[in-house]
Amino acid sequence: MEPLRRQFDALGGWLGLEHIDDDPDIREARFFFVIVTLAVGGMAALAVHNMPALRVPARLIPFASLVVVHIALYWISPSFMKSLRRTVVFLSVQAVLVFALTLFPRDFSIVLSLYPALLGIAVGMLREKRRVVVAVIIWLVLATSNLLLIQGRAALLPWLLYAPPLTLFVVIYVALYLRQVAARDQAQTLLRELETAHRELADYAVRVEDLTLAAERQRMARELHDTLAQGVAGLILQLEAADSHLAAGRAERAQGIVQQAMGRARATLAEARQAIGDLRALPSTVDLANTLRHEVTRFTDATGIPCALDFALADSLPEATAEHLLRIVAEGLTNIARHAQAAHAWVNVTESDGGVTIEVGDDGVGFDPTATFDRPGHYGLLGMRERARLAGGVLAVESAPGVGTRVKTVLRLQKSHEALG
Repeated sequence: MEPLRRQFDALGGWLGLEHIDDDPDIREARFFFVIVTLAVGGMAALAVHNMPALRVPARLIPFASLVVVHIALYWISPSFMKSLRRTVVFLSVQAVLVFALTLFPRDFSIVLSLYPALLGIAVGMLREKRRVVVAVIIWLVLATSNLLLIQGRAALLPWLLYAPPLTLFVVIYVALYLRQVAARDQAQTLLRELETAHRELADYAVRVEDLTLAAERQRMARELHDTLAQGVAGLILQLEAADSHLAAGRAERAQGIVQQAMGRARATLAEARQAIGDLRALPSTVDLANTLRHEVTRFTDATGIPCALDFALADSLPEATAEHLLRIVAEGLTNIARHAQAAHAWVNVTESDGGVTIEVGDDGVGFDPTATFDRPGHYGLLGMRERARLAGGVLAVESAPGVGTRVKTVLRLQKSHEALG
């Protein structure tokens, strides 16, 4: 069979048609083509064996040639399914070949061998119901005419007995076969889609894991900066203030600041333990106003810089949102103490248009905000911006050398609640 199939491949290439191994339809129908090849080839061999007149070269050569062409066309038939016109041409050529082949032996069995295969390939190629009905009618007319031509009216009665069940069997068999092929193709398509989805899910899982690790690293960096770094920076400021008071002979004032520093050290240690252990309480509400007042008072006591607090927020905020805002304010005040050289500072918390605006400002020396975010080792503003984003808002820095600084965080309360809820 392999040499014969290679000959069919060569014939298909000579005709300018697609290679049969590249056509999925012929791969599915190969079993049918093998059966047709064996049936037609066996019929031809049996006819030559039983009819000495066919062994004459003048009849044998054209008969065998027509058989080979007829079989070869079956093998390359899917290449003719690219359009209805090509399909009709193919079926017409095959019908002519079948009609011609029956004229050599002029035997009823030849008709029963060739015409069912022709009907089967016609049903398989046309498929659409109305076209199949037309093909069946043409096939019956052609087969009946062929029988009357080679055997006369004597063959009409046997043919009328054979034709209906034979036609019904071929049509039903091919229809069931096509349905089975379609179901198998659908199952294979679903399997490929499932495999693709599985690969995509695996890729997504890896990406989610990477993003989760990156987000966790960023979160831990923010927590360490906003607990240990801020706490140590505050302690340094308080100790420096205490040292100044001691140098000026104000021991009582220095002792008060030292006691505040001790309290801040304990609070910093507790916050650091909470960050390292990642211990989070269940979502609740925080008294943001009192907490901010305490933060502002501590800032003023440590630095001597007057800081005004304007708090105009009617509703309480969820704990996660309030925590982000407190960290933003604390970092802003720390930056003022360390860099601003300011005479005054302020913290404003206002509510407008369904949102909350938090502003931390000073009248100090100012800076260029475009260059600060990218400076290595300076993570305060970067952490503030990340916290504003996590709280559902945006952070803007307004500053310039000599004009002070305003750090504004604008949150949408609805979005913030939805993100948490």
